Amino acid sequence: MTQAQQYAQENAARFRSELIDLLRIPSVSTDEDYAADCKKAAEWTVDHLKAIGLTAEVIPTGRHPLVYAEWLGAGSEAPTVLIYGHYDVQPAAKEDGWDTEPFDPVERDGKIWGRGTTDDKGQFFTHVKAVESLLETDGKLPVNVKFIIEGEEESGGESIAKYVHEHADRLAADVCIISDTSMAKKDQPVIVYALRGVTAFEVTVYGPKQDLHSGMYGGTVHNPAQALAEIISKLHNEDGSVAVPGFYDAVRVLSDDERAALEKVPYSEEEWKDDTGAPKPWGESDYSIQERIGARPTLEINGMASGYWGNGMKAIVPEKAWAKMSCRLVADQDPATVAKLCQDYIMEIAPDTVRVEVTPFKVGTPSPQTDIDTPMMQAAIAAYEKGWGAAPVFKREGGSLPIVGDFQKVLQVPVILMGFGLNTDGLHGPNEHIHIDMFHKGINTSIALLDEVAKL
Repeated sequence: MTQAQQYAQENAARFRSELIDLLRIPSVSTDEDYAADCKKAAEWTVDHLKAIGLTAEVIPTGRHPLVYAEWLGAGSEAPTVLIYGHYDVQPAAKEDGWDTEPFDPVERDGKIWGRGTTDDKGQFFTHVKAVESLLETDGKLPVNVKFIIEGEEESGGESIAKYVHEHADRLAADVCIISDTSMAKKDQPVIVYALRGVTAFEVTVYGPKQDLHSGMYGGTVHNPAQALAEIISKLHNEDGSVAVPGFYDAVRVLSDDERAALEKVPYSEEEWKDDTGAPKPWGESDYSIQERIGARPTLEINGMASGYWGNGMKAIVPEKAWAKMSCRLVADQDPATVAKLCQDYIMEIAPDTVRVEVTPFKVGTPSPQTDIDTPMMQAAIAAYEKGWGAAPVFKREGGSLPIVGDFQKVLQVPVILMGFGLNTDGLHGPNEHIHIDMFHKGINTSIALLDEVAKL
């Protein structure tokens, strides 16, 4: 155990108390009624970063402020680590199913319960406490450190994206660390080395000029709901693959090493069934469940509607039908290109007995990926071994974290996703929590990471 890790152990109770102070601030970014609380959370974070020895400031934006902090005392020859986090949280109220008040955190059963414990206040705070532990014991850090902490991750993230593009020089670093992911088991840490991107669009099918009497006109008018169903039925092949021509043209092929690494992720079909409640897996049978989740692109129907949904019966041919669709993308797929391929295919298969419109949403995020064999990734592996006590496995995550793409594209740095939470921590749901031992192991791992990066 290093001196810094010893310091962290001796001050563990205080660290948790400070985290609880931050958790008490209801910094809900999606509801403007909490704008003052978001500002308060940003100011609390800046004050705390200053107190442990960093230069820090609140950066106003059009919505919720950013937090920037730095310690550059290691010198220009030393590596620089950029640490990202977010202080904003999802809405929460006790009537949602919480056992305790979500913004009155409590320690119980080896966990801290409260909104933001694992997503993401508790996780980014591990890095703050790691920096404090090193400064208090060594009087310095082995590397330069910068923090950028936002308040809109749960509500779009437009402000930080704008800031990254406009202030790339200020955020320049050799590696970016994000702790906003999780693992399946406490004794098996996971590094997410790739996320999926996303593009989305809406399909609207127009039929008659208004709802029509199904007895008088049924059988002569192509029902828009039926036409939409016919279109949707042609979007996938029988093997579950996407039928859109060119959809897979740019997909980066999984290497044998990557497939071997993904096989080590502990996630069985039974666990998948427990998580989803679905009777059996569906999709491309040539790929494992883990590969389908993170390494293969998808086209999903997010919602569809048409006609009458009230009580009883209304015998009509509806005026229109519509569906919202999204594609999860993998490395090398361009969001705009994929959206155009889908649009062209839908218009091609649309029957001429209805009028079809495809309207892209502004959402468009490419899939970011960091190669496993990079030096910075090797430093992260060593950090988990020394700080967590176990070597990590590597995973592709099915979801998206748009800022990762901005960091990679604009700052040209590897981004390493080092989560310290569990999949079962209840993020975005009632009774969110973080395991106390994992919180402290996260601090130890972060301390080890800064030491390992310094060796490069």
